[in-house]
Amino acid sequence: MSQSVKRAVGIIDSIAAQPKTVAQLAEEFGLHRSTMFRELQTLEEVGYVRRRKDGTYALAFHLASLAQASLENLDLRQSSYAQVRRLHQLVGNTVHVAALMDDAIIYVDKVEDASGVRMYSRIGFPVRPHCSAVGKAILADLDTARRDAVLDGATWTKYTDTTITTRKALDAELDAVAKQGWAVDNGEFEDFVNCVAVPIRSSAGVVGALSLTAIRMKHDLEQIKVHIPLLQRTATQIARELG
Repeated sequence: MSQSVKRAVGIIDSIAAQPKTVAQLAEEFGLHRSTMFRELQTLEEVGYVRRRKDGTYALAFHLASLAQASLENLDLRQSSYAQVRRLHQLVGNTVHVAALMDDAIIYVDKVEDASGVRMYSRIGFPVRPHCSAVGKAILADLDTARRDAVLDGATWTKYTDTTITTRKALDAELDAVAKQGWAVDNGEFEDFVNCVAVPIRSSAGVVGALSLTAIRMKHDLEQIKVHIPLLQRTATQIARELG
C-alpha cells in the first residue's frame, strides 16, 4: 500500500472515531497544517469527509453509503438480520453481531436496548478482541497462526481493572472459552457494561460471534448468563442460514 493511501486511510479512521480539526490531525500524523489541509481537501472532493461548521472534519455521507452497501452484501449480516431482531425482542438487551473479516473482527450489526446509554460499539467499527466477549468467542475457535494474525499489533491497553493485558493471560482464558463454548466481557473495556457471547460457525469454521450486552446497574453478569442457551440456539439458526 502506498504511503499516501495508507495516510488517507489513517485520517479516515481517526475522524471516524472522533471529528477533528486540521491542527489536531496535523499533530497526530506529524504533518504541516498546509499538507494536512490538502489531504482533507482531496478526501472532501471525493466525498469521504466533510468540514463541519465548527471547523472539525467528520465522515461524509458518501463514505457512509459505501459502508452500508458493503454491509448489505455481507452474508453474515444478511443471514443473521431477522434472528438478531427476534432475539432482541425476547431479551431486550443490546445484541451485537461481529464478523471475522480476514485478520480483523468487525461489528456488522447491532440492536440497542432502550437505556439510551451510548457504548463504544458501532456497526463497521473494529472489535477490540482481547477485551470483548465477541472477540474472545471468535479467537477461542482459531488455530494459533490465525489467532496470532488477528492479535498482531494489539496494544494490550488496560482500560479497566478487569482488562486482560497479556497474551499469556488471554490464551488461558481462551482455553476456558473453547471448553465451555461461550465468552464473557466483565467490564473489560467499558466498566459500566458486561457481555456474554457465543461463536457463529459455518462449515468452514468460525465466521463471527453473537452477543448480549447489558448495563451493569440493570443486569449483572450472572443475570445475562441465563440467556446463553438462547444465544447458542440463535447462533445455530444463523449458521443454518449461512449454509
